[in-house]
Amino acid sequence: MYLTQLVAAQVLGRADWLVIAAYFGILLGLAWWVILKSKNTTDDYFLAGRNLGWFIVGASVFASNIGSEHLVGLAGSGCTDGVAMAHYELHAWCLLVLAWVFVPFYMRSRVFTMPEFLERRFSESSRWVLSLISLVAYVLTKIAVGIFAGGVVFGALLPELHLDLGPLHLDSFWVGSILVIVFTGLYTVLGGLRAVAYTEALQTIILVLGSILVTIFGLKALGGWSELRAIAGSEMFNLWKPMVPAGVESTWAPVKETGRMAWYFNDNYPWLGMLFCAPIVGLWYWCTDQYIVQRVLGAPNETQARRGSIAAAFFKLLPVFIFIIPGMIAFALAKSGRIEAMQATLLNPDGTLARDECQKAFPMLVATVLPVGIRGIVVAGLLAALMSSLAGVFNASATLFTMDFYDKLRPGATQGQLVWIGRVATTVMVLIGLLWIPVIRGGRGLYDYLQGVQAYLAPPIFTVFFLGVFLKRLNGKGCLAALLVGFAMGLFRLAVDTPIKLKLAGWQYAEGSFLWIVNNLYFQYYSVLIFLTCSIVMIVVSYLTAAPDYEKIRGLTFATQTAEDRRQSRMSWTKADVIFTLVVLALILAAYIYFSG
Repeated sequence: MYLTQLVAAQVLGRADWLVIAAYFGILLGLAWWVILKSKNTTDDYFLAGRNLGWFIVGASVFASNIGSEHLVGLAGSGCTDGVAMAHYELHAWCLLVLAWVFVPFYMRSRVFTMPEFLERRFSESSRWVLSLISLVAYVLTKIAVGIFAGGVVFGALLPELHLDLGPLHLDSFWVGSILVIVFTGLYTVLGGLRAVAYTEALQTIILVLGSILVTIFGLKALGGWSELRAIAGSEMFNLWKPMVPAGVESTWAPVKETGRMAWYFNDNYPWLGMLFCAPIVGLWYWCTDQYIVQRVLGAPNETQARRGSIAAAFFKLLPVFIFIIPGMIAFALAKSGRIEAMQATLLNPDGTLARDECQKAFPMLVATVLPVGIRGIVVAGLLAALMSSLAGVFNASATLFTMDFYDKLRPGATQGQLVWIGRVATTVMVLIGLLWIPVIRGGRGLYDYLQGVQAYLAPPIFTVFFLGVFLKRLNGKGCLAALLVGFAMGLFRLAVDTPIKLKLAGWQYAEGSFLWIVNNLYFQYYSVLIFLTCSIVMIVVSYLTAAPDYEKIRGLTFATQTAEDRRQSRMSWTKADVIFTLVVLALILAAYIYFSG
């Protein structure tokens, strides 16, 4: 037998480990309780028996969203670019669109998946295309990024953690990633969506509490909010970045010269892209992505689904203060020299920002400013975010494969067989996650590249769902054409960008060439180009072909709703729902006004 040695870093004290152990104990107990209550039916496994209350729905939606991109990417962007990325968090209004526009259609249709809804609205071929693209995208983005973030978090918090199995040496990246993936996969495979949703509700509480403590202790170490504003400067507190960098002349010509640049090449989150282009991704993600909407589908009725979405909108405002602000605090602590370790990591020797290292901003804050015991709570919150993100994608992927592929190919399959296939599919996703670790480990540039993937894949899905519920004349042929054209444009951009992002030897486009222009075009502008193209294609093809059977799509568009449909929707909400919706909108407006420099 090989000698096994497990060594942990001194970053965490005994009290921290006790807190983390308590968290895992409670999580395991909750998961086991849920698993014992589970039934061997598709409704129960994939949609939690359609019996999730509004708080569980809202907390689960939020926890699924708060994953790697927030732990690593969002806090890192706060460190490098201030509040620029807060636009995406202020897209909490997208959840209100889900609550008031889409929930009635989704709950009325009683579907398991978003591709299934697309089939009912348009055609079977549309369902197949969307399911396939979604599965591929989940593997290449959500799972990949989740594993990358796990490695970053463990590498920063537990740098000395390693496991020696004879000749096999696993560092903190490997140990942390494997533990999180395996543990998360275990309760996801056994408990399905019910286990995922209930554990995510607990994880939301831990994550929010822990992240608030990071912000509080970070500000204390810095000297308060006024000190943060003074050190960071007004530019980092400005949501509305200029169309071109300061001191650079804007031009329509496709050039990148000293002092002169095409405005559509600027990648510093310009206000035009954030205001008009970013919502495309936001509305796709919050209103049409299986990963998110599956929790809403688990509600028993329209009332609980809507209130869950509104609750999630409240939660969604928190990352501005619990992830972006901590990233800015890390920048200020490094710039001021108050914490030498942070200064040495986040700043270059010449005093400039080491942008590649800023993804460590949040875990470094945890390691440097928090007292023993409190640090354990926050580490538990970090683990909760990583686990909830992976659990969500595992369950969503299993649901898509089982209900959109296996059930269609084997229509006679029993409820038990479908649940068994769902468990197998989840296990496969876990194994893919494990196999993906060396790929992510070997390509650090891949994470930055993945941030733009959704901008290229989202527009066609956003187009067919949104135009589909508002325009009854659009048909299956138009939908399929828009999906295929949009995905082709997205894959083309990914093919152009990938060699450059990964810095592959020998890959360089001639300045001024078509591929060079495509590669340099700001990703948000390219995203809106895909959206406009898909919209035109869908409308033109639909009107050149036969109109859909309006009876078959009854209740699936605004124009085909019956009087009874509208009456039931009206009875599902109260004045309280409207008031809380207005409060969310008021908070979003206040944030936009405050963060203006």
